[in-house]
Amino acid sequence: MLASMFHSLFAIGSQLSPELGSSGIEMLETDTFKLHCFQTLTGIKFVVLADPRQAGIESLLRKIYEIYSDFALKNPFYSLEMPIRCELFDQNLKLALEVAEKAGPFGPGS
Repeated sequence: MLASMFHSLFAIGSQLSPELGSSGIEMLETDTFKLHCFQTLTGIKFVVLADPRQAGIESLLRKIYEIYSDFALKNPFYSLEMPIRCELFDQNLKLALEVAEKAGPFGPGS
């Protein structure tokens, strides 16, 4: 439900932005969480829900996209918009999340 609501907000944000060529909402911040969005040139959106103090989310999103590209898009049996069923994808995603978690929740200036 959160993803569908964010997709609608993302579309509205890109249409209402005063900046020409705006790609939409990149981050939605509340007191209890930050929702970060990375949209690829092909329109695929990667969304991460994180602690507001967590640092390095942008690099994590780029890493997730890299893993997706390597283990889903290059897989001849994968179809877009279908669940990713690839053990190497799962393992590499888990490793990337562990590295981000070990980096610590507090960024510079927190």
